[in-house]
Amino acid sequence: MWEFRSMLFWRAVFAEFYGTMFFVFFGMGAAMRFTTGPYYVFHMAFGFGLAAATFIQSIGHISGGHINPAVTFAYLIGSQMSLFRAFFYMIAQVMGALAGAAVLYGVTPNNFRGSMVLNTLQPGISQGMATTVEIFLTMQLVICVFAVTDERRNGRLGSAALSIGFSVLIGHLFGMYYTGAGMNPARSFASAVFVRNFFNHWVRISSRLFSDVNTAPPEAESQQETRGEPIELKTQAL
Repeated sequence: MWEFRSMLFWRAVFAEFYGTMFFVFFGMGAAMRFTTGPYYVFHMAFGFGLAAATFIQSIGHISGGHINPAVTFAYLIGSQMSLFRAFFYMIAQVMGALAGAAVLYGVTPNNFRGSMVLNTLQPGISQGMATTVEIFLTMQLVICVFAVTDERRNGRLGSAALSIGFSVLIGHLFGMYYTGAGMNPARSFASAVFVRNFFNHWVRISSRLFSDVNTAPPEAESQQETRGEPIELKTQAL
């Protein structure tokens, strides 16, 4: 509970709100029906991927740049952060997603809003198929996040934020044809709120929880030895 009195903690929470808000605004904005035709999925995937890379890079040194409750939950399961911090991160991410979606809803003409990029199952896709796809989409994202931010990795080259952005991109390139690629629970929830449609929402939530539990790495020995150190040092991995 000492974190509650830490200014660095509240900076990190606000950074997650800020990052998720802008990620949702620009990612969902790029996915609106301003563009149609054969390049729509390509255009949307790049919008979400570049938005993720940009804002993870922007706030990574402050909060770790999660901007996704699924990533935060995986960090919690892997004992990489406290329950207290994870709870406030998730609240900030959901509120940020709602704020970003609200602004986007307000500045978008009615005829282009559509379903606000709601994640829906494509024709012929059963709930079992959708759950499996969402598990794999979230697993590859969480594995990528932990892999590129692992401090024990020797010779780490390139940009971690860009690698995660590409992970989001390939997830959308594939997942759009199945479930709409609901890789971010906050983003999916924001869309569902504004169109008031929570049908099959449990598929996205349950699949992400399952994938996080199965991909979060165990706590490293070095982290066990420094459990008493300020948690800020452990979340600024990007």
